Amino acid sequence: MPEELNLREKKILKALINEFIFTAEPVSSKVIADKYDLKISPATVRNSMRDLEEKGLLKQPHHSAGRIPTDEGYRIYVDSLIRPERLSNREKEKIKEKMKAEYTTVENLFEQTSRILGRVSNLLGVTVTPHLDSEILTHIDLLPVADRKFLVVMAVKSGIVRSFLLESNSDIKPKILEETERVLNQKLSGLSLRDLMISAERRLRESYTIDPQIIRLFLDSTDNLLSFQEEGKVYLSESKNLLDQPEFKNLDNIANLIRLLENKKFWLKIFHTQVAKERISVKIGRELGKEEIEACSLIYCSYGKGSFKGKLGLVGPTRMKYAKLVSLVDYTSNLLGDMLFK
Repeated sequence: MPEELNLREKKILKALINEFIFTAEPVSSKVIADKYDLKISPATVRNSMRDLEEKGLLKQPHHSAGRIPTDEGYRIYVDSLIRPERLSNREKEKIKEKMKAEYTTVENLFEQTSRILGRVSNLLGVTVTPHLDSEILTHIDLLPVADRKFLVVMAVKSGIVRSFLLESNSDIKPKILEETERVLNQKLSGLSLRDLMISAERRLRESYTIDPQIIRLFLDSTDNLLSFQEEGKVYLSESKNLLDQPEFKNLDNIANLIRLLENKKFWLKIFHTQVAKERISVKIGRELGKEEIEACSLIYCSYGKGSFKGKLGLVGPTRMKYAKLVSLVDYTSNLLGDMLFK
């Protein structure tokens, strides 16, 4: 906080930001005095608004009488002037029904979570999957596809599955494939993905007597496990709803903003580098570290348990309903965690 605010300044700052969130238009002292029942004159409000501007919490976008909040003003608003607005039971049930009705696999659940967050908020939903190198391999299936091709399907404890196709130089007998599958599960199941990558060669060295070619094919393809070990995957909802917000209508660098919003590597870096001090964190405007996205804020938190933790959040204009959206992100993260570990 640039300087300690008195009670009147806090009330005026809160009222102005509430009004600006609602209208997307600069707010005048007359509107504050008439609409918010602060029992002070427009002149007094105007003087306080001028003081708030000098403290860097408000600014005049044009030569009009109205003012809008700065990033610093929003920061005080979020940290000190509002409390989370609870979701109604009906809102919670609606989200829960959509989450449960619209997914069939764990990975699909991550995708649907972003989509539902985006739909409910009319903003951009983002879900980052957990880092999986400590996940435990539970099963390997080898499924014949053609005479010389077979599918390797690998599942981990959290329920996430990866598959990749391998091709042999000669025909593969189903019985040999079954026996190889049994040995792979005997030697590798129960290992973390990190340990599997390190020790698979050593553990399978004495198994070449089954069919050296199939074992070699499997070992040479363990780079496919890197798809398990990515620093999380990023799922985004459509950015259209966010870009329909008034502040983006005449933005000069809208093309750059769109590219950044849809850049999954950018969001992966943001979520990876931001350390949440509390369960719910809010990054406002310039705090996101990119000029193209300075008109936006991010509300995010973690979900999951133990080492299996990812992050999810909402991206919207700095002029967004923080009190309600904090509760939406919090509830959705708890729901996603419950569904993953039910």
